[in-house]
Amino acid sequence: MTTTAEQALRRLELTVTRRLDGLLHGAHQGLLPGTGSEAGDSRLYVPGEDDVRRMDWAVTARTTVPHVRDLIADRELETWALADLSPSMDFGTADTDKRDLVVAAVGAIGFLSSRMGDRFGALVLHDEYVHRMPARTGRPALYGLLHSLMDAPRGSVVDDPPDLAEGIDVLSATRRRRGMRLIVSDFLDAHPDLDPDAERPWERPIRRLAARHQVLAVEVIDPRELELPDVGRVAFADPETGHVREVHLSPKIRQAYAEAAALQREGTRLALRRAGVAHLVLRTDRDWVFDIAQFVLRQRRMSHLAHRRAT
Repeated sequence: MTTTAEQALRRLELTVTRRLDGLLHGAHQGLLPGTGSEAGDSRLYVPGEDDVRRMDWAVTARTTVPHVRDLIADRELETWALADLSPSMDFGTADTDKRDLVVAAVGAIGFLSSRMGDRFGALVLHDEYVHRMPARTGRPALYGLLHSLMDAPRGSVVDDPPDLAEGIDVLSATRRRRGMRLIVSDFLDAHPDLDPDAERPWERPIRRLAARHQVLAVEVIDPRELELPDVGRVAFADPETGHVREVHLSPKIRQAYAEAAALQREGTRLALRRAGVAHLVLRTDRDWVFDIAQFVLRQRRMSHLAHRRAT
């Protein structure tokens, strides 16, 4: 008899293949357009548009004209995802929980990667460990990985849990071969800095990861994390520490909270931009499939325009 989890995974696969598969597939470049990891042909360097790190010094020396070497996509990639299942993800006030949105995002990338024959593996931030699920090909292996994510118990309060920066460091050391790396988290810090220009604890690790791999950061948000409703006195519980505090949600408190949340999110956006990674925002009160499709279409248009300017 088909279990509820299996039914949910089949609905997820059907949603992805029907609404995203034909839209996102094309050349074997992964979910995001961009460079691959294998060396291709050399061409003239375009100042201001080409990355000087891809300079082909051998051709440049022979021709005395700056050349860069293009990269082509691998025929078989290995995609790794870092799924944040810390206690802060066990929250949701809209259509779904943040935790369910993490599984949906990992599943969407996994189904698209598996249909192209790529290997897919995952690291999971849960309780006091960073759990590793080996990269494998095929639908049964992906189903097993997603089952493990769905069946993982709710996060509990533990001493010294691994943070996002530690998870990204483990992701960097997992496999050195170039490929795609997916990070799904709310990017909330234990001690948030409301200065948007301040460096986040996970910023340097993700910058090092992006220097070698194609990185997609998926930020998961619930609307109650952006603004509070006018409901009077409320008891707030910190899922990471277990501390509870009652607060009267006056207009002044609600305005201060909204301003602080906006600064925190802007700081996340700027940090990911400085790190040079693609940034996708998914909300529990929106159609996540539509948001993924719109994001990829924007990325493809930007890539196409950049290619035309370079040509």
